[in-house]
Amino acid sequence: MSSSPLAPQHVRDLAPYQGGKPIADLARELNLDPASIIKLASNENPQGLSSKAREAMLLAMDGLTRYPDDNGYALKAAIARRFAVQPSQIVLGNGSNDILELAARIFVTPADTVVYSQYAFAYYRLATQAAGARGLEVRAVEYGHDLGAMLAAIQPDTKLVFIANPNNPTGTLCRPGDVLEFLESCPPQVLVVLDEAYVEFLPPEKRSDTLALLQRFPNLLVCRTLSKAYGLAGLRIGFGIASPAVAELLNRVRRPFNVNALAQAAAVAALDDAEFLRETIRINTAGMQQLTEAFIRLGIPFIPSHANFITFHVGDGALLNQYMLEQGVIIRPLTNYGMRDSLRVSIGLPEENARFIAVLEAALGG
Repeated sequence: MSSSPLAPQHVRDLAPYQGGKPIADLARELNLDPASIIKLASNENPQGLSSKAREAMLLAMDGLTRYPDDNGYALKAAIARRFAVQPSQIVLGNGSNDILELAARIFVTPADTVVYSQYAFAYYRLATQAAGARGLEVRAVEYGHDLGAMLAAIQPDTKLVFIANPNNPTGTLCRPGDVLEFLESCPPQVLVVLDEAYVEFLPPEKRSDTLALLQRFPNLLVCRTLSKAYGLAGLRIGFGIASPAVAELLNRVRRPFNVNALAQAAAVAALDDAEFLRETIRINTAGMQQLTEAFIRLGIPFIPSHANFITFHVGDGALLNQYMLEQGVIIRPLTNYGMRDSLRVSIGLPEENARFIAVLEAALGG
């Protein structure tokens, strides 16, 4: 933390967001061959990149001496077609984190409060603190959001509520109808940010048409990302969908050219690659079964997940994480979530999952 008096205290108190350890860092630190390392820490798509997205980026290369389309016309049109919304409802972000930060920056002042759940995505707390506001963390129930308690936590000075569904890092899902009930009871002057970064991994019977709720609730902002199911994490592209009035405010404040030309081209193509998305979901479904069956067989408790990762519980999370790293397997410790004895593993390819299971078995003594 910086001790510089030039920044306000709430900024000096910030602890930066910690992402999953890069392969290159681990290789350098432990003198490992990068090719021998598997990374199952950041919920990335193990399938790789959509061929359509790759081709679109190659075609866009010749235009890189020009600034990208700041309005993102082609990408907004693709999102509007894909999700049956209007371009005026869309704001593009440098990852969905960009949208979360914009929401806190625009709608929250240091005199306000923000509500979010215990064990919810760490960036909610960081965005709140960066805005100088006070976070109201509501106790989780079975590692998931207690929307009734979150509603009760709203105060007269509350301006923003963050809801992750499915939630990261626990993979929990709100009960059907709970989000609608929350919105029906939430004060209209409170913006509800519904973070659906992992919604593509839900089976059809567990999906809710949350975008349809935008017609009833002008205080709703739905966030999506192309970093997970669409495989574009390295390009950093996400988007928010809201009422035209909310979207217009977000577009006023977002940085100019915040989504680069390659990301826009790749995103347009990725949204049109239905086969890639189907294969991603197939790989994830099979991998989820592969890992959960291993946890059950080994007697390791875990949180049933609705995303592309699983959080599991062990006696000493730090010790197991270090052992994994030494064996060239990167997973995610959850100490910063207050879950010292828990670790999160992303779903990988079958052979990557098998490697993780084998190392886990070895760590447990066979």
